[in-house]
Amino acid sequence: MSISIADKILIEVKTKFNETQSNIDDDAFFFNYHIVITNKSPFSVQLLSRKWIINDSNGDNKMVEGMGVVGEQPVIEPNQSYEYYSGCILKTGFGKMHGEYTFLRLLDEEFFDVKIPSFHFVLPWVLN
Repeated sequence: MSISIADKILIEVKTKFNETQSNIDDDAFFFNYHIVITNKSPFSVQLLSRKWIINDSNGDNKMVEGMGVVGEQPVIEPNQSYEYYSGCILKTGFGKMHGEYTFLRLLDEEFFDVKIPSFHFVLPWVLN
């Protein structure tokens, strides 16, 4: 699990290898990630966009950015959470991902970014 908090926005990430959507013989390793975003501030915020940098152990880097997450731009009220599941495919069984979300504080219409530190994708059978 990876945890980040900035501007009183808590980001929690859990990753899991998805064997059924992977094709290891073709170097296609699919990983799911579950993200919980909790608003610890006294203000309502809206998640507007995301930017991810995805790296695999071959050194391949990919940037993914766009509006919202999983087709939504959720408003998160104070002391409430929003969670979603997504995934990515790597050419290796090891990788990592980091990025940032851009939020809008609804009270004063101020934009702010929350950095998400690296979280890792690892095949489960290689860990002791």
